[in-house]
Amino acid sequence: MNGQSQKLEVLLSEHKSGYSLAQPFYTCPEIFTADLDAIFYQDWLFALPACQLNKAGAYERIKIGAYDVIVIRGTDGGIKAFHNTCRHRGSTLCSAEKGRVANLTCPYHQWTYGLDGALLWARDMGDDFDPEQHALKTVHCREAAGLVYICLADTPPDFDEFSRSVSPYLEVHDLSNAKVAHQTTIIEEGNWKLVWENNRECYHCAGNHPDLCRTYPEDPSITGVSADGVFPAMVETHFNRMEDAQIPSRFHMSDCGQFRIARMPLLDGAQSYTVDGKIAVRKRLGRIPYLDAGTLLLFNYPSTWNHFLSDHSITFRVTPISPTQSAVTTSWLVHKDAVEGQDYTLENLSRVWTNTNAEDKRVVENNQSGINSPAYAPGPYSPLHEDGVLQFVDWYLTKVRAATSDNSVAAE
Repeated sequence: MNGQSQKLEVLLSEHKSGYSLAQPFYTCPEIFTADLDAIFYQDWLFALPACQLNKAGAYERIKIGAYDVIVIRGTDGGIKAFHNTCRHRGSTLCSAEKGRVANLTCPYHQWTYGLDGALLWARDMGDDFDPEQHALKTVHCREAAGLVYICLADTPPDFDEFSRSVSPYLEVHDLSNAKVAHQTTIIEEGNWKLVWENNRECYHCAGNHPDLCRTYPEDPSITGVSADGVFPAMVETHFNRMEDAQIPSRFHMSDCGQFRIARMPLLDGAQSYTVDGKIAVRKRLGRIPYLDAGTLLLFNYPSTWNHFLSDHSITFRVTPISPTQSAVTTSWLVHKDAVEGQDYTLENLSRVWTNTNAEDKRVVENNQSGINSPAYAPGPYSPLHEDGVLQFVDWYLTKVRAATSDNSVAAE
């Protein structure tokens, strides 16, 4: 076992349950690398809403640590993922972050690949050259009710449990008939775990999110994980009303705690995330009969949380960049036939979460700045308001401990 592994094992053993993590978990390059190895290079990661790749050849690049991946829609209508590396001498194939191509052509020597990754053309390679041996290297790629996931591991973990669990909830939102109306990526100068910890509680909302708090409840039972399965009467009434209308809504969390889904009410009959609480899009996305159906909340560690409403949907993707830097990509989805300026305006559609993202960026960066100080020491989480944070940290520690234990055994 090397010195860094020993250091990590000591930090894991010294962690005090119910408290935030020790400083190195948020700052140390070696622990950041361990996070990539144990989690981001092994788990299924949210890539994008499938509707974003609306035509054959449409692609997006996704960078995770050392990996650079092309997610692309093929001529058969399916979505595949490939490593963005030419099989000749390794050049990057796609240099733009997104676009549309007829084929994937290497800019170095023009080796050309089909949208299925097969090598179509390579000049002057000799009679014994076999193109079939030089197709692009694939990345595991799956779709669940309009959400595209990728996995970098050689052997991916099970995806079917997640897909089976969330698809009935998502199908009524009809993401196959969506389009991306707006998309932003912001860089937060904070560790990816701080981005998640901030997301997993609303303890901070009243003091930081004036627009969001017009419609989103601060009640910890809405954001949290309710390990005891008991919800306030308001939430139970909402669950029952939705379920009676054949709209899956009741709280469900995977046994390992990696994902959770539940349709929660908004404040005082609010319909959507807008300043006035009314729907943002007249041509609504989905098949939900009620305007006040609340928000379907889905998180799936380590890469995404989402909100699905009666009129539009919002996806979020978290990507670690460095020990103290993360990217958050937000996509606002509307019905594919909704017309900007007629059915919605971008300002009204995006204001609440554009402002909330900016406010969360400030919160996370202030958090990271304080943790960087030699004076930082782990503090206690609120068991009432921060049970979601406690659950996330427990999930994270379980993943890293398992990977550390496996590495220790392999090194013996």
